[in-house]
Amino acid sequence: MKRNPRDIGAPPDAARLREAALAHLARFAATEAGLARVLGRRVDRWVRAAESAGLAPDSIAQARRDGRAAIPLVIAALRDLGALNDTTFAESRARRLAREGHSRRAALVHLAMKGVDQDIAAEALPESPERDLAAACAYLRRRRLPPFAGGEALRMKALAALARGGFDRDIAERALALDADSAETLVIALRQGTL
Repeated sequence: MKRNPRDIGAPPDAARLREAALAHLARFAATEAGLARVLGRRVDRWVRAAESAGLAPDSIAQARRDGRAAIPLVIAALRDLGALNDTTFAESRARRLAREGHSRRAALVHLAMKGVDQDIAAEALPESPERDLAAACAYLRRRRLPPFAGGEALRMKALAALARGGFDRDIAERALALDADSAETLVIALRQGTL
């Protein structure tokens, strides 16, 4: 099905990509790499629409090159304005993941998938046995495993779940050895940001 060339809109240039980036950032937290992927997909969608509308291949190719070349400029401008900051994103996401009961290892993988540099991610997630213990307790609480529910019968299930969640055996054993009140205290401290 051929589209009307007027229906596809203007080619993606720096101004249009900046507007799209700001609209995306107004709704979602993003990393530089993540925003670059979003803008790249926007350029690709325009290219597909232009091809289905029957525009000249040379003009489509030029618009694609121009759009792709504008993406790093848009990213740099937003970074300079402070609207895009991978360090702030990593710190915020690391806190949220810990509160939700994710291990440091799982959080590092998550940040890597979001395009956060490994050094920035490691800085946002310093090694802290107490924080890992509190995150393990949050994980156990969310999954309704000992010490929050069940009994000794669920201990092996809880160990396996913590291992799959990326927690070390030592942290898992310590979390399971806690009584419910101590574990709850750690979860509350983690939520309040004191760990």
